[in-house]
Amino acid sequence: MRWHADLVKRRWTYKRTQPGRPPTRRTIRDLVLRMAAENPGWGYRRIAGELARLGRRIAPSTVWAILKKAGIDPAPRRSGPTWAEFLRAQAEGILACDFFHVETIALARLYCFAVVEHATPRVHVLGVTASPTAGWVAQQARNLVLELGDRTDDFHFLIRDRDSKFTALFDEVFRAEGIRIVLTAPQAPRMNAIMERWAGSVRRELLDRILIVNAAHLRKVLTEDESHFNASRPHRALKQASPLRALPDPVDADIKVIRRDRLGGLLHEYSQVA
Repeated sequence: MRWHADLVKRRWTYKRTQPGRPPTRRTIRDLVLRMAAENPGWGYRRIAGELARLGRRIAPSTVWAILKKAGIDPAPRRSGPTWAEFLRAQAEGILACDFFHVETIALARLYCFAVVEHATPRVHVLGVTASPTAGWVAQQARNLVLELGDRTDDFHFLIRDRDSKFTALFDEVFRAEGIRIVLTAPQAPRMNAIMERWAGSVRRELLDRILIVNAAHLRKVLTEDESHFNASRPHRALKQASPLRALPDPVDADIKVIRRDRLGGLLHEYSQVA
């Protein structure tokens, strides 16, 4: 595994051909912080516009980074709930989706697309491909709608990032079902924390411990993990139950426990003999 990790590291490391982005001038940083302090209601785009009016053209993302580094909210809220309050209040109606990539043993890059239900949190692994085209991604969205069936009406929001793989065709599939698209802020993985947590767990518990041969192999591995995650793995948010299986009644008598191995022993499932 270490040999393969070293190959991946060398495969995706490129020499820098030109110097990086020049740092923002100190006078500009000071002016951004001054405007933010004197105008608490201004967001990063408003400050960028004011600088442009003064003849200082600077990207809104740069203003955002300056404010964030100084510990100032780049987009102060004027009304409505915070992001955490929104997630707690609407958990029953939220879906979240994301891509993550896996390197095969031959250093080919594969992309996996998955969706998680916030309330449960039940995972749907929708597909694996080497080329996530707009048509392919939209088809995975249609497949999810078909899989949810009548439960589609229970969901009102879909959280996704601003990846170019998500096109208007993808969004329209959900809008047609009455599901609103909610975009996360740039470089803010915590806004999609439940999806990121699952992707992290599948890497730690599975993908970092196995070499993937091809797309079919990855698809089989992720299918096994999806079944394990939804039906057997305990979840603290569900008081150690699983999304598709409730906890049994407690017993005082001695029980006999058997173990079931999945994926050659990478995953273990335990159950008691009736």
